[in-house]
Amino acid sequence: MIKNIGMGTGRRKTAVARVFIREGSGKLQVNDADVASYFATSEQVQTVRQPLMVTASDTKFDIVITVSGGGLNGQAGACSHGIARALSQVDVDNHAALKANGLLTRDSRMVERKKFGQRGARRKFQFSKR
Repeated sequence: MIKNIGMGTGRRKTAVARVFIREGSGKLQVNDADVASYFATSEQVQTVRQPLMVTASDTKFDIVITVSGGGLNGQAGACSHGIARALSQVDVDNHAALKANGLLTRDSRMVERKKFGQRGARRKFQFSKR
């Protein structure tokens, strides 16, 4: 039986990540795949690993992430947010470092909804005088 020592939920745009931290050697799995094979770019992998680098705990824990919704950039942000929340739950001393780097703040920017009678959220149909 595997015991989770910390859990966190991360959100970004429409992506939601459930993060489970376990004792281990630094393995990072996203949706049953390695983090480098799941995400397309190295910047996305760097975004996911950022909370681990800040707290110097990249080889202390095994992390299992289940992420859904949104695109890969939003999912990377959600994973980062979830890892940061779980790390602050595991060790309260991590909270100050994570907060200082802005990793515990949820990025609340979302896509604005399309309004009726318009082409998009703010774009109007072309005006014709005649």
